Amino acid sequence: MTSTGPASRDTAGALYADQRKQHLLEALRRDGRIDAARTASELGVTGETIRKDLILLERQGLLRRVHGGAVPVDYLSYEPAVETRTEFLAEKARIAKAALAHLPERGSVLIDAGSTTAQLVELFPGDRELTVYTNSLPQALGLLSRPQLTVYTLGGRVRSKTFAEVDDWAARALAEINVDVAFLGANGISVDRGLTTPAPSEAAVKRRMLACAHRRILLADHSKFGTVSGAQYGRLEDIHLLITDTGVDSQQLSELSAAGLTVEQA
Repeated sequence: MTSTGPASRDTAGALYADQRKQHLLEALRRDGRIDAARTASELGVTGETIRKDLILLERQGLLRRVHGGAVPVDYLSYEPAVETRTEFLAEKARIAKAALAHLPERGSVLIDAGSTTAQLVELFPGDRELTVYTNSLPQALGLLSRPQLTVYTLGGRVRSKTFAEVDDWAARALAEINVDVAFLGANGISVDRGLTTPAPSEAAVKRRMLACAHRRILLADHSKFGTVSGAQYGRLEDIHLLITDTGVDSQQLSELSAAGLTVEQA
């Protein structure tokens, strides 16, 4: 038998199972997530092969499978502080600029805490009389420079991670108001698990936000898709419009559209 050198690939040119797993773990460390379809294409194998690899790695406690791929084991419980969320700033700014077109000329607006909604606050116009509710202390302060706005915070305990007001006071305030448009954020967006966020206390407030808004708009960059975080606060059908960036791949767009979600890319 003639040797062909190191056993790095099988006869079809694809990596062996152990090498695929090593590739997957390296991608996870480098990118913070694994896109199963993209990885299958890169390695020249089927999606089913990658799915089986991910199942084995999950059983070994090395990753956590989510819709469309995998994330680190601690991802579902990890929540970066809001002031450290500097990734995809250009995308978030474009999303926020696109969201301005959906502001009413008059009436009321609700702005959720979050890094993308914070970009909306920075761009918020001062040429119209609007009542603005927010559960974010920094966002409320940022809006005070627009004298025509009437700004309310919801009250409640302030989370140090996100500066968001949560718990019973915030929930009671939301139960008593009705708003024309709510601009919401999410840590995870999944066809299977809907809209998710790490903290149950914030999920409870976000559910009330959905209930009090006539029109609900989700602002989220492409990194949130296919991800599941700790607590579900809504379903895709609860959202009237999703504004995202152009980094969303065609497969994800097809899945979102099939789920009935209207998507606008900025």
